[in-house]
Amino acid sequence: MLDKNGIAKRIAQEVKDGFYVNLGIGIPTLVANFVRDDINVEFQSENGVLGMGPFPLEGEEDADIINAGKQTITTLPGASFFDSALSFSMIRGKHVDLTILGAMEVAENGDIANWKIPGKMVKGMGGAMDLVASADNIIVAMMHTNRAGESKLLKKCSLPLTGVGCVTKIVTNLAVLEIVPGGFLLKERAPGVSIEDIKKATEGTLIVTGDVPEMLI
Repeated sequence: MLDKNGIAKRIAQEVKDGFYVNLGIGIPTLVANFVRDDINVEFQSENGVLGMGPFPLEGEEDADIINAGKQTITTLPGASFFDSALSFSMIRGKHVDLTILGAMEVAENGDIANWKIPGKMVKGMGGAMDLVASADNIIVAMMHTNRAGESKLLKKCSLPLTGVGCVTKIVTNLAVLEIVPGGFLLKERAPGVSIEDIKKATEGTLIVTGDVPEMLI
């Protein structure tokens, strides 16, 4: 199965030349490290950055240049900085081609829960609800199961929803899946992972058609 970097590396294959891409907190922030050098991509962070690059090398961090998760980042030539009002105008105006988010749960109809666990203190939902309400292409980066081994790909989310019917694709440590009418369509398997392994780890309806190839990463 994949680690977090493996998930990010696979998702980087979904990033196309000329895309404007929003990276959510967590695994999605790693995607910028794996985008091909021969394509031009603008990574946007809702705290007001356009033109993010990979994470800085140790000792080269600038504490004033951070992403929405307060991690230090690098910027590419031509990058710009602006206030949150302009940043969310980009998001709400549908100027972002691809949104990559983490999640605690995803339902088979494309619902996503990624901002709150009841009883635990959170600062707020951040920009997640704006992102899922405005984006047409949402990929979720997540672990297939929680620490107790329970599936995070469900028939119905149990946690408070961030968005309804909005997820298009999920990349986990076990598989690549698409949301289709009726459930999770299995598109690819992680190296060394069997279809049976994925079935056991998926509570929601898993749709398997024909041979399912291993990921190429």
